[in-house]
Amino acid sequence: MSVLAEEPTLRITKIKEHIGAEATGVDLTQPIDEVTRQRLYDALVDNVALVIRDQHFTAAQYADAASLFGELMEDQNRMYLADGVPLVSVLSNQNKDTKGGQAKMANNATWHTDHTNQELPPKFTCLYPVSLPDTGGGTAVCNMRDAYEALPQNLKDRITGMRTENTLISSVRMAAANQDIVRTQKESKTPPIIQPLVRTHPERGTKAIWFHKSKTERIIGMEPQETQDFLEELLETAIKSEFSYVHEYRLGDMLMVDNRSAMHKAGFDFDHSQHRMIYRALVRGERPE
Repeated sequence: MSVLAEEPTLRITKIKEHIGAEATGVDLTQPIDEVTRQRLYDALVDNVALVIRDQHFTAAQYADAASLFGELMEDQNRMYLADGVPLVSVLSNQNKDTKGGQAKMANNATWHTDHTNQELPPKFTCLYPVSLPDTGGGTAVCNMRDAYEALPQNLKDRITGMRTENTLISSVRMAAANQDIVRTQKESKTPPIIQPLVRTHPERGTKAIWFHKSKTERIIGMEPQETQDFLEELLETAIKSEFSYVHEYRLGDMLMVDNRSAMHKAGFDFDHSQHRMIYRALVRGERPE
């Protein structure tokens, strides 16, 4: 790993050529100066994913740390929240649905960017492990701006300008989804949110493939199942090992992902008798263009 930036205590090191950086020597439970905050922010945006090591947060402290990077927003799933901290949600393999059954998280573990059915989806997703299995359960992240640039020109031309209709859960994904989410979607009166399939980064001007397969009802001009098949083929073409990084958590990691340039997915390759629990905070973003 090559050093990207260094302050008297803060050290930022690149993880892979196309994705990821690691920050050490900073404690986000303590005040930090604007120079340090900006270095962390730029490392995240430039490298798509940033892991800040050796943090020790309560849920409230974690919310404060995430808010250094922008205004926090509510998670649209309000069932699983940290006690007393409504802007921090809990991702756990022990979460139950309202009928007491296991929440179907693994069934929806696919490459995605968060909350595409929101008019202002989160620009950053922040993840912090509270309990970890002995092995496995990492989060994979892919640099979708470099993945876009590597596409054949005819495919880039085809997808640039495509628009997607986004809902809480796609109609063709309902059988595999958490039934509480399905029920909410069926009761919803909210019209689909139209989003670009390829979005432009508001701070860097780069383009990236950008969608959540489970929330895409259809690409405008396609039927829902045709849309799902097309998006799956696009992922198979675009996701490559050189653009991807699997973050294997250790306690104390704060993993941040720039959703405007990335897709990510949770790993379920662990002993599910063990507890995997992650705090998630979301930083509000801009209207995708």
